[in-house]
Amino acid sequence: MSASAVSASAVSASASLPALAALVTVVLWASAFVGIRALGDTFSPGAMAFLRLLAAVVPLTILLAVVRLRARRTGAQARPLFPRGRALAMVIAYGVAWFAGYTILLNWAERHLDAGTAALLVNLAPILVAVAAGLFLGEGFPRHLVIGMTIAFAGVVLIALGGSATADAHADWLGIVLGVAAAVLYATGVLIQKSALRTVDALTATWLGAVAGLVATAPFAPVAVGELSDAQSGAIWAVIYLGVGPTAIAFSTWAYALARTDASAMAATTLVVPAIVIVLSWALLDELPTGVGIVGGLLCLAGVAIARRLLPRRLRVVRPTRSLDASSPATTPPDPQRVPGPTATEGTPSCASSSPVSRSVDR
Repeated sequence: MSASAVSASAVSASASLPALAALVTVVLWASAFVGIRALGDTFSPGAMAFLRLLAAVVPLTILLAVVRLRARRTGAQARPLFPRGRALAMVIAYGVAWFAGYTILLNWAERHLDAGTAALLVNLAPILVAVAAGLFLGEGFPRHLVIGMTIAFAGVVLIALGGSATADAHADWLGIVLGVAAAVLYATGVLIQKSALRTVDALTATWLGAVAGLVATAPFAPVAVGELSDAQSGAIWAVIYLGVGPTAIAFSTWAYALARTDASAMAATTLVVPAIVIVLSWALLDELPTGVGIVGGLLCLAGVAIARRLLPRRLRVVRPTRSLDASSPATTPPDPQRVPGPTATEGTPSCASSSPVSRSVDR
C-alpha cells in the first residue's frame, strides 16, 4: 500500500471516530428520555438522579483506573488525578449543573410531559448558548438570532397548547417551565465543559463531573434507598442502564467528540435526538405529542437551526490542537503514525473560532 493511501486511510479514520462518538451519544441520550418517563412512577426526581449517577460513577471509576494503569505501564506521561485551580472549579461546576441539576429538572419535567415533548424543549439549549453569548460576551443579537429566538418561542407556546395525544401524559405550564430550565442548565453545562476540556482530558472530566453530580444529589440518598427497596427488578435494571448507557458511556463519547469537533456541528447533531425519542416513545410507551405539539417542536428546532446558522452546515472534524491549547492534557498525544485531520479554514468555525458556543467557551 502506498504512503498516500495510508495517509488517506488515517485521515478517514480520524474523521469518522468523532462522528461515530456523536452518533452513539445521541442514540443513548434519546433512550434516556424514554427511560426517565417509564420510571417516573417508581422513583422521585431526586432519587432517580442519585441512583443514575451512582450507577454511572462505578464503571467510570473502573475505566479511569484501567486507562491510567495502562498509561503507566506504557511509560506515558502521568497526569494528576485531579485538575487544579480554575480547571477543577470548572469541572465541578459543570458536573453540578449538568449531571445533577439538569438531571433532576428533566426527571421532574417528565412527570408533566411526554418524553418527546421534553426532548423538544431540552433542545432549545443551543439557542440559549447563543443568547448567553449575546448578553455576557458582547456578541450582540444579530438578525438571525432574533428571528430564531422568535420562532423557537412560538414553538414553545404551541407545545404548551398542544398537550399530549395520550390520556395519561399531558403538557402543562409547570412541565414547560421545568423543561426550559433543564435546557438552561444543559446549555450552561456545555459552555463550562467545553472550556474545561481545554486543560482536562475527556474521561477525567466526565468521571469527575459525575462524582460532583453524585455528591450534589447525595441528600436524596435516603429517599432513593427507600424507593429502591420497593421497586421491581425491571425498574432497578432500567435505572442502572440510565447510569451506564446514557450517562457513563454517552457523556464520555460526547466529551471525546466535543474535544475534536466543531462545537456548532456538535450542537447540530443533538437536533436529531427529539425525532429518535418520539419514535422510541411511540414504540415502547405508546406516547406521542399531539399534532400541534409536534408542529411546535419542529418550530423550536427550526428556530435553533436559524439562530445558530446550522441549516447549511455539516459535521466538520478539526484538529484538537486548533481547539485546545497545545500543552493541554486533552490534546491527542503525539503519535508518529497519526495523521491529523483537516484544519479549520476561514468560514469554517473551529472550537476556538466564530460560533457563539466556541467564543463563549474560549475565555
